[in-house]
Amino acid sequence: MSGDSEQDGLEEYRASFDGEPGYLDWAAFGPLSPAVRTELHADAELLGSGRRSGIAMVDARVREARELLAELLKADIDEVTLQPSTSYGLAQAIYGLDGGVVVGRRDFPALTVAVARAAAARGRVVPQVIDPADGHITPDAVREALTDDTCAVAVSLVDFRTGFRADLAGLREVIGEDRLLIVDAIQGFGVVDVDYTAADVVCGHGYKWLRAGRGTGFAWFSPRARERIEPVLSGFAGMDAEGFTDVVERPAPTARAFTVTEADPLAAARLATALRGVRDAGVAVIAAEVAERAGDIMFFADRYEIPVVTPREPEQRAGIVSLQPRPQDVAPLAASLANHGLTVTARGDLIRVATHVGTDADTLRLFGDALAAFSYARVW
Repeated sequence: MSGDSEQDGLEEYRASFDGEPGYLDWAAFGPLSPAVRTELHADAELLGSGRRSGIAMVDARVREARELLAELLKADIDEVTLQPSTSYGLAQAIYGLDGGVVVGRRDFPALTVAVARAAAARGRVVPQVIDPADGHITPDAVREALTDDTCAVAVSLVDFRTGFRADLAGLREVIGEDRLLIVDAIQGFGVVDVDYTAADVVCGHGYKWLRAGRGTGFAWFSPRARERIEPVLSGFAGMDAEGFTDVVERPAPTARAFTVTEADPLAAARLATALRGVRDAGVAVIAAEVAERAGDIMFFADRYEIPVVTPREPEQRAGIVSLQPRPQDVAPLAASLANHGLTVTARGDLIRVATHVGTDADTLRLFGDALAAFSYARVW
């Protein structure tokens, strides 16, 4: 893509953010894009007609979504499944393991709970919980935890608390080819330019950065993953059979084995529409813009002496910037942000700010004004 066409694609994508200034909570929820809303209404009308042709047209969106996912993941379509959520995909992967699974104690519960529940349910998964001082799951932290019994490492691509971005290539180098790398990519997919082929399983969801709404989960299972993960949660849709049968067939040899029932075509339509926008704009272009906006947030935080726990290096972060003011300052800072019309997530001792391509100059101005007002009233 040439420079001019890249810029045109970015501007078209930027124009698709039609919300009012002040939204900085993309890590919690992504307001649906105009294209997603339009397509949703159109597909709902087709399903409302009751005509088989209309139903078939909407059903075809399932394959369209899988094709787009395969393109962005650089994978084969038969390796990609649609899931109700990230957690469903992770459960499909983790419940089928046999051996030790390295996971961070402070990682998102979709990972830690799946590992604990799989261990309790089957007795084949052994949690190998690590807790680095900063919570960052780095190659060095994983290296120290590996044992001969370790079969997999499960990690978030982007940490939901601090915004730290995992080094997938570095983790692969450390664990070698004999162990699986399972990645929760929900906080980075579509806004981080990363080589997912370093992983074996990648799970995500479209309701945050992709702006596709709930129910738009997905998972990629590499050939190595399908060889080593038993599809214990496989349902009738995952059988190696065409149509319905009175016989309980074996799971399919493709990633379809890791499904329970048929995908929701309306959810698939929303996901496909969102993915097409990302593909057309270019992930690398989007990632660069998001990184720049995150840098702007850090600039204001530094200006008003608010500590930032998110790594400064662009390759170690994505769109999340986590602020850690003094304990007595958390509530006043959160109040100042809200009073200035800003939406963020305040949890514990952290205030999480999440930018996107649509984070415009007005939003940044509001953010700067909120920090200035807080700083003026702060008691040292």
